[in-house]
Formats: sequence, structure tokens, C-alpha cells
Amino acid sequence: MSPDASKSTCWVISDGAAGNERQARALAGALGLEPRVLQLRLSQPWNWLSPHLTLGAQSAMRDEGGSPIEAPWPDIAIGCGRKAALLTRCLRRWSAGRCFTVQILDPRTDPRHFDLVVTPKHDRLVGKNVIETLGALNPVDDEWLSRGRESFRHLGAFPSPRIGVLIGASTGAVRLDDDYFRSLVSMLGEQHARHGGSFLVSTSRRTPPLMASRLRTEFSRWPGLFWGGPQDGENPYAGILAWSDRIVVTPDSVNMISEACATGKPVCAFGSERVTGKLRMFQSQLGSAGFLVGSLSGDTVQALRETPEVAALVGKRMRTRT
Repeated sequence: MSPDASKSTCWVISDGAAGNERQARALAGALGLEPRVLQLRLSQPWNWLSPHLTLGAQSAMRDEGGSPIEAPWPDIAIGCGRKAALLTRCLRRWSAGRCFTVQILDPRTDPRHFDLVVTPKHDRLVGKNVIETLGALNPVDDEWLSRGRESFRHLGAFPSPRIGVLIGASTGAVRLDDDYFRSLVSMLGEQHARHGGSFLVSTSRRTPPLMASRLRTEFSRWPGLFWGGPQDGENPYAGILAWSDRIVVTPDSVNMISEACATGKPVCAFGSERVTGKLRMFQSQLGSAGFLVGSLSGDTVQALRETPEVAALVGKRMRTRT
């Protein structure tokens, strides 16, 4: 392997989940790599038993185009998610240790099967090769935000304060029902009555279409932008984060909250008291560290940007391993 990580060949591996792929891409980008992005498909029973069943795994693996997973193996493999962990784990053995393997998020198996595991503190994973973060890895930095401002300059014409509103959906850890969204809209309406301004709203692919339609109608009362999918044109997500003065996020997504906090602007996870389990721990840790505010009147003093530090640790470990 080259001593310069940026000259290494790289695979980014995910199960196709956008949040998982985004984290792995962000780390590869911070390492200066141009990766092959591989969305892994597994046949049964490997799909059910991933990442534990390794016997015969290569025959069970295909990329999104249906091609088999074959050598030459990369210098570094970055996987994110349980299914990706099967291939990341196998690559270490198939390459006789020449492929440096990095698994993002708890792989649901012993960390010793990988060279490094990068996981948030709320996963409570312990190991000599475990790198802990507060939030999710992401590409948001000053340059990324500058490009967002340039690409979506028209958002700057909306009146200030511009409130970014990022909408997700219910998960196993939090229920976002009709009452929740009524409370959210009511809070934002009171904010507008006091301070004016505009709302830059984006739903996610997980947001139920009926709820997205209702929210579109609600936000039509105020100045701003509502993006509910490709029918509304190019996704302005980067522009929303770049042009917003403050950001309100639904409390269901570690990725979405982490990226909002990476802007260095005041971020409120509305309804965080509804959250349970690891997601609640994550938001409590962010609040204690000053990255989340309790209301839109609070101030954030620093940006949550962990990806460059993690990349530096990965690069150092690649260079120094024997």
C-alpha cells in the first residue's frame, strides 16, 4: 500500500441506504480519494446473517448492476452499515491483509474483524481499533457551504431570518405523528409572527407523501421555499444549510442533525423529548456539548466537524501499520 493514503485505490461500500453511503463517501473524500462506490446486494441467507456468515460469501455478493465482487482488491475499503460490514470484513481476509478495512457504525460483530471501526459514542462500542465520534460523518465544511450558497444564490433573496426546516419521518425511536407536525408548524408560525423572515423547507425520501403535501399547504402561508422531491426541481439541501440563519430539524435522523450542526449555526431538534434509546442519548450528548440549542433563540458557538479528524486518524493508521 502507498504510504500516501490519497494515492490509494478505494471502495466505498453500502447497502444503498443514502445515509450510510453518504458517511462512507464523506470519509473517502476527506482522505482525498476517488472511490469506486459499490451498493452491495446479498442473496439469502447471507443477507439475513450479515456480517456473521462468511463461508461462501463471495458467491452471494453482487454490486447494484449484478456484477460479481472480484479482485483486484482495493488498498482501502470503507463500509457503512451491517450488510456492508460483511464485504468489508471479507476483504481483509481475501486480500491477505493488504486491503485496509474501515467500518463505519457498529458492525454488529467484534471490531477485531476490521482494521478500524468508526462509530458514534451512543453505540457504546469498545475496542483498541475503535474511533468514537459524537455524530455522523459528513462532507459539510466551509467550502461545501460556499458551493451551496453559490449554486442556490436565489435563496439569499428570501427575507431574514431565514429558518431552514429539515423534515424526516417516524422511526423506531421516535413517532412523528399529526400532533407533532401541528406543534412544529405552530411553533414556527409564532416565530414568524414575532420576527418575520422566511422558511426554507426540505422533506426527505422517508417523509410520507400525504404529510409532505399537508406541510406544503401549511408553509405556503409564509415566504420561502418548499422542496418535496424532484418535482420541485434540483434538491436545494446544500443551499438550505448554507443560506439559513437558524435550522430546525425533526429529531429522527443522526445524519440530518449532524449535518445541520456542522454548519455552526443554531440548530434546534424540535421534539427531542419524544426520542428514546440511543437516539435520545445522541441528542443529549450534542446538547451538553453545545451543538444543539433548546429553542430558536439559542446560539451555537462552534461547528460539529469530525470528519477531517477521523480522516487524519485513518491516514495515520494506514501509514504506520505493520
